[in-house]
Amino acid sequence: MSTLYEYVRHPRAAELRSGHPVRTHDQRPLHHGNPLIRLNARVGLRVTLVVGTMWAAYVFSILALLALPSAVHQGVYYIVVWLSSSFLQLVLLPVIIVGQNIQAAAADKRSEETYKDAEAVLHESEQIQKHLEAQDAAILRIVEELDRLRQHLGVDGAPDAS
Repeated sequence: MSTLYEYVRHPRAAELRSGHPVRTHDQRPLHHGNPLIRLNARVGLRVTLVVGTMWAAYVFSILALLALPSAVHQGVYYIVVWLSSSFLQLVLLPVIIVGQNIQAAAADKRSEETYKDAEAVLHESEQIQKHLEAQDAAILRIVEELDRLRQHLGVDGAPDAS
């Protein structure tokens, strides 16, 4: 009897050891082989980063408010049109992006923490595996010693049926 258990490592464990959490910078379009796709991804990301600020929301608010006197002068219908098409669209766009950026940052943080947790669980399971291997070795030594003692004493290893 050489071992009590044969450990088979899960393939994901090796992947986890060699990788890192996914980040925005790692996304495929930013590193695509086609330069147009790469350019579009970088321009889109840059515009999102610029427009997705509260400063952009303030600038858009001022821009929308410049058209308010004209809408007020033309009547209630134009005030509603101004409110829905100018003010809300111009101001809410950057505000929503700011909120999404905050949520994305929280999701990235959660993802990184989950990754670290998975690494810790993997490490702990490896420690448990080493502990079990040490116990297996000790148990095997005890069984071998008992077999030697039985042979030395001339005792049959099977218990009595009486």
